[in-house]
Amino acid sequence: MLTIKQIKDAKEDTLKRLSKKGVDAAATIDQIIEADDARKSAQQSLDAIQAEQNAIAKEIGVLFKSGKQEEANAKKERVAELKTQGVELEAQMSEATAKMSELIVTLPNVAAEIVPEGRHAEDNLVVKEGGEMPKLADDKKPHWELTSQYDIIDFELGVKLTGAGFPVYKGKGARLQRALINFFVDCNTEAGYMEVMPPIVVNEASGFGTGQLPDKEGQMYHCTEDNFYLIPTAEVPVTNIFRDVIVDGKDLPIKMTAYTPCFRREAGSYGKDVRGLNRLHQFDKVEIVEVADPALSYERLDAMVAHVEGILKKLELPYRILRLCGGDMSFTSALTYDFEVWSAAQERWLEVSSVSNFESFQANRLKLRYRDADKKVQLAHTLNGSSLALPRIVAALLENNQTAEGIKIPKALQSYTGFDII
Repeated sequence: MLTIKQIKDAKEDTLKRLSKKGVDAAATIDQIIEADDARKSAQQSLDAIQAEQNAIAKEIGVLFKSGKQEEANAKKERVAELKTQGVELEAQMSEATAKMSELIVTLPNVAAEIVPEGRHAEDNLVVKEGGEMPKLADDKKPHWELTSQYDIIDFELGVKLTGAGFPVYKGKGARLQRALINFFVDCNTEAGYMEVMPPIVVNEASGFGTGQLPDKEGQMYHCTEDNFYLIPTAEVPVTNIFRDVIVDGKDLPIKMTAYTPCFRREAGSYGKDVRGLNRLHQFDKVEIVEVADPALSYERLDAMVAHVEGILKKLELPYRILRLCGGDMSFTSALTYDFEVWSAAQERWLEVSSVSNFESFQANRLKLRYRDADKKVQLAHTLNGSSLALPRIVAALLENNQTAEGIKIPKALQSYTGFDII
């Protein structure tokens, strides 16, 4: 979440950068500042009362020793009055603090300066394209037909077992899934990311820490009896490893990677764009997460983007990189780059990764700080990216590599799959 200092010291800049996300926060910020001023005023009055109480306490002792019983009792009555006032002021402080907290968590992160203006996906800026577009026969098939033809993914069986959006991977389809997971994790660990295997259910504090709660509560599967949530991404448990932690600045950047199943309700998603693997309720994803020095976090973002690009090159997939406009960014992000791969049979681009810098937004929620060279403790920056999400990668691999003989496997994956064609 935004800090009070950020809101008060740079109010106009904060409003401007929030407006880039389509958020008019003027009234909310005024209320936050008003609540903070009320809290500070109550705190100052309380400090004055406590100082007076301490002074009177010393006077009472002297008066009793001097035999001035009546004056001492009068002072004690004054102390009682001050205590009553103190209780009232503490209540005022608590009320102001609660109001301020309630308001501030409704504000999204501010957009970085280079975020393009715009409200919709059509306003995103294509910053780079790479790879060769495949040339397929006229009778090319979309992946949901190919998976049926080669009996490698069964969507109907998934409906029987659970419901739509929960496919069953079979034979070489299951082997391809495991191959991609291992390939992605190996690419990440070779780049210096430490692998972790976190839980795939988290508590409410973890959901709040990375910004999924309360913003995306309706999109998460909720285990109501235990008040746990199935994770929508490994970003949630991995980043929360550092909740309430002060790290040594010498250890930054901290780089971690994790494979997990991910769960998203995807409420309101219908139509042709969600067919097959295009949009699932359960899917596999490998994530990278970084904790960085604020002065270097945008260098780290560029490095993460280059890393994901390198993986797509190894998979020989045509891709493009987009800088998201303000209106298409997430609640928590300050700057996001999306990666899309070309789906040759569907003839459209499919999003396979988002790489984002959250600046101090998540860190403030998490109370994730670092101690710099001067021993000063301050908020760190957090970043994360899909490296990569599997469903649409699989869709593109199947469609783009279909031939009359079968589906060819990219060379980089063959040592992981153990076969070169399906």
